[in-house]
Amino acid sequence: MRIDCLSIFPDMIGDALSHSIPGKAQEKGLLTIAQHNIRDYATDKHHKVDDIPYGGGVGMVFKPEPVVRAIQAVTTPGALVIHPSPAAPPLTQKDIIELAGYTHLIFLASRYEGLDQRVVDHYVDREYSLGDYVISGGELAVAVMIDAVVRLMPGAIGKEESYREDSFYAGILDHPHYTRPADFEGLKVPEVLQSGNHAKIETWRREQALMRTRRFRPDLLKEDPNADHRK
Repeated sequence: MRIDCLSIFPDMIGDALSHSIPGKAQEKGLLTIAQHNIRDYATDKHHKVDDIPYGGGVGMVFKPEPVVRAIQAVTTPGALVIHPSPAAPPLTQKDIIELAGYTHLIFLASRYEGLDQRVVDHYVDREYSLGDYVISGGELAVAVMIDAVVRLMPGAIGKEESYREDSFYAGILDHPHYTRPADFEGLKVPEVLQSGNHAKIETWRREQALMRTRRFRPDLLKEDPNADHRK
């Protein structure tokens, strides 16, 4: 897979993705992640990438010219251009699974008041948000999205079961996890997990996952066709 990142702070993205699973995936040659500074595509002597908004108001807006030049410079046939935005629908695991099937993704990180809408309308394929809050810029959002995609790449994680048991992958939250010691300050690991009975363990884990989902994200149960709504 090829991933190109367009931003005015490329080191923020590159540094975040140089460790752990994304870093190892790059070392293995499973993917290439390239950083591009949008300022390099501005033609004025100050490399200006933003300007005041039409209609007035506070803040600045990313100019279309350098952004479009940057997109065109890295685009290949079939590439998908993604722009994180707090005004967009939230990114879900279902979206991540789809994105992991592409061979070329282009992530565009904006700042200030965001992108000129003409860029969004004609050059961006998808917009996603991380949630109902605003952060200082799109760089960290891009890094988060890429990390989620890379986890699903064949060979990125040692065992595929590791991510198939993650929260949201099966439509509900993950079950609780425990490790040694079995007794920590009087707090004991559930006996079923120490029983060696794998069928009972799987049943317990499923029940716990459903209980956790009902408590924290009941909205997900409507989307899980395997959820037992009678419990």
